[in-house]
Amino acid sequence: MDTYDIVIIGGGIVGLATAYQLQQTHPGVRCAILEKENAVATHQTGRNSGVIHSGIFYTPGSLKAENCREGRKQLVDFCEQHEVDYDVCGKVIVAATEAEVPELMRIREKGRQNQIACTRIGPERLRELEPHTRGVAALHVPSSGIVDYIGMAQALAQSVDDHGYDVYTGAAVQALDVTSDGVVCHTTAGSVRGRLVVNCAGLYADKIAQMSGQDPQAQIVPFRGEYYELVPERQHLCNNLIYPVPNPDFPFLGVHFTRMIEGHVECGPSAVLAFAREGYTFADVNWTELWETLTYPGFMKLSAKHWRKGLYEMVQSLSKETYVRAAQHLIPDVTSDDFVPSPSGVRAQAVRRDGTLVDDFLIRATDRVVNVINAASPAATASLQIGNHIMDSYLTPRIERVGLQQTA
Repeated sequence: MDTYDIVIIGGGIVGLATAYQLQQTHPGVRCAILEKENAVATHQTGRNSGVIHSGIFYTPGSLKAENCREGRKQLVDFCEQHEVDYDVCGKVIVAATEAEVPELMRIREKGRQNQIACTRIGPERLRELEPHTRGVAALHVPSSGIVDYIGMAQALAQSVDDHGYDVYTGAAVQALDVTSDGVVCHTTAGSVRGRLVVNCAGLYADKIAQMSGQDPQAQIVPFRGEYYELVPERQHLCNNLIYPVPNPDFPFLGVHFTRMIEGHVECGPSAVLAFAREGYTFADVNWTELWETLTYPGFMKLSAKHWRKGLYEMVQSLSKETYVRAAQHLIPDVTSDDFVPSPSGVRAQAVRRDGTLVDDFLIRATDRVVNVINAASPAATASLQIGNHIMDSYLTPRIERVGLQQTA
């Protein structure tokens, strides 16, 4: 059994960014990354919208707001250094009607408090930026952009591999044995031991936390985001990033348009309950996981509160015409013929037992295990700063306490 100073569970962008920051700050520490798939970045990292978020939507002072603002800067620097494709192209948040303007102004105030440059613009300036978009007002946020997150994750993996870290793929964690001096991780590829463990397992983060002996005080509920993309001859309808004014009571940003780094334009997502934690289509059903979700008190309370919104999202998912009407809220000229299906993603959303959504990053720790329980959007944008936060607040004190620097 191989023994390491630190074992990181999860080869998504948060786990890899944490390993990268570990190599920067504690170069002598031995580290392994365990990924259950045969490649890194195959789930949330490789199936998100590809957006570099500015942080304008997040509650001032929250971990999301602070880590997103700093993480965006680090992301751009990393992409420059490692030749990862990105484009800081800016976005507009559009109030389609006068009724949406007050919420737009509340978003602008969040931007001011979060130290994010944003400008209210009128219909004429909006048409200059996005000629096919219609609205009574908008916010222009120049610091938003697009990036190749799979390429970034691969560059992170290559960097830590070059540093001597071991990246194990096909190594799904099945059990943890936590003792007073370390943790044995039993995986489908064999067992490894770490003196400290960091759980960045995304869709299964709550399960790993339970294996570590910690009550996560929340359960991951998987929501599938379904996308369409514009056919090539209609991609000119969107120049960069076009967002609606979101519903402040719902954690999803609504159907929006995104120019992807590869050049095509995506529209979405809807947000429907996935029937498996990795349920990328309606046909992907894991009956055990679905039963866990449907019988979880937190989900039942959430559903009772938001059943109308949930029903609308389900109708939108099943009806292309309903989806198109949501898209026409931003770009009136689009038609059903302009869209073809695009791959979906699944968001790991932590829900508390009282039915409230965990709206911020949630990290809890035991003596030997750091559990990153909730790291939904903008975790990809913020990944390098999340890695810093994990290092500063959780790992470094434990590294010093157990003497890893002396033994490295």
